Amino acid sequence: MSFVLTVYDFKNINLCMTPVEALRRCKDRAGGQVKMALDLDVSQPSISRWVNGHGMIPAELVLVCERIYGVSRHDLRPDIYPADAPAAPPAWRGVDQGTERVSFNRNSGLQGQAA
Repeated sequence: MSFVLTVYDFKNINLCMTPVEALRRCKDRAGGQVKMALDLDVSQPSISRWVNGHGMIPAELVLVCERIYGVSRHDLRPDIYPADAPAAPPAWRGVDQGTERVSFNRNSGLQGQAA
């Protein structure tokens, strides 16, 4: 009889992180709360509150964190980016990829530039 021993590297496997764990991973990748606050242009106490589970990272910073630190938006804010959500339709692809902000005005239509 023979046995096979399988070794797994659990450091690189995402096992459904909580939002707080995801924020802590961002903080670790940034090198600390102060550096993360500078990267996100927020106060260090804000980072401390989020990392300690006293509030959630604002929606407008989720994609920035994903881009800078490589932590999935699905882990940071599963309430607004559920992992099982269907893919965006083709017309929306690229909207959250760092293009310039575009706003709509009732009276004059599209304002600003879209990339």
